[in-house]
Amino acid sequence: MYKSILKPLFFLKKPEDAHHFTFDLTKLTFNLPIIKSLVKSSFKLEDPRLEREVFGLKFKNPVGLAAGFDKDAKLIDEMAMLGFGFIEIGTLTPKPQEGNPQPRLFRLTQDESLINRMGFNNGGVLEAVERLKKRKSDVIIGGNIGKNKATPNENAVDDYLYCLEELHDYVDYFVVNVSSPNTPNLRDLQEKEPLKALLQAVKSANDLKSIPKPILLKIAPDLTDGQLDDIIDIVIETKIDGVIATNTTIDRSGLRTDKNEVEAMGAGGVSGKVLSSRSTEVIRYLSEKSGKAFPIIGVGGIYTADDAIEKLEAGASLIQVYSGMIYEGPGLIKKIKKGLLAYFSS
Repeated sequence: MYKSILKPLFFLKKPEDAHHFTFDLTKLTFNLPIIKSLVKSSFKLEDPRLEREVFGLKFKNPVGLAAGFDKDAKLIDEMAMLGFGFIEIGTLTPKPQEGNPQPRLFRLTQDESLINRMGFNNGGVLEAVERLKKRKSDVIIGGNIGKNKATPNENAVDDYLYCLEELHDYVDYFVVNVSSPNTPNLRDLQEKEPLKALLQAVKSANDLKSIPKPILLKIAPDLTDGQLDDIIDIVIETKIDGVIATNTTIDRSGLRTDKNEVEAMGAGGVSGKVLSSRSTEVIRYLSEKSGKAFPIIGVGGIYTADDAIEKLEAGASLIQVYSGMIYEGPGLIKKIKKGLLAYFSS
């Protein structure tokens, strides 16, 4: 039904308009008793073989919703009905910010991919906290945190520590995002010394809590092998809990969409099928070079159960979807879980 009816209707709208329309429609319909019951029965698939324990947390299944879809924690309970094992909110910043000017989200339908330059648009961490206080589902929540655009890199640590402090009681793990290509100079924080200092500060503040939460680092797919070696060293040295690989890419070389059309869309990170092989390469490199020293959440171009299995075989402990759900629909989560069960039984 999604691919034959809903997707063509959604794709008639501009991408960001379709996103907001989907949010409104989901909020309106999923909380109607009949629809809620129907959604839960249709998408539910639980099996002990899908359960995972990673960085001290018990996941009902390894399929998560990547950051960026529900930035402001508006649809946690509704998304939980679709059968996700975990949901990552954000990227959240200390102060609300509008993000980059529209249009800033584009479909590459020929590539089954997206280009976005959203720019950490969100209502601010405090607004998200108020919603988190009211959530009803027990799904595992990750808090993806970043810095405000106006905050210079030399003061970035203050923004991350503020978000950590405010969110700490309401999320199950944290993700330090220094890999978005859409905030000026943010990726400079991936360089070895600035990144080490940032992660040490976040880790130290977290360790002071009565119940420290796992800290993960989200990295770009555009890092060189030398930079990935640095990431491995830093993760091990700072003793953070894991890595999310990967964010969107600034590489346009693999696109089939007309070059002039892509150039007209302007700057932004590419997600979706075109990112699949590179994100898998990064996962495999980190896993093998580190000797599986830390867990990896694999994200990028997961559209089928086979895509998810490929990430797991490369070394991921968990996986996340976003663009795949836009193109394949919410049934993707159950399809992946069914495929995983068949894979585990083979």
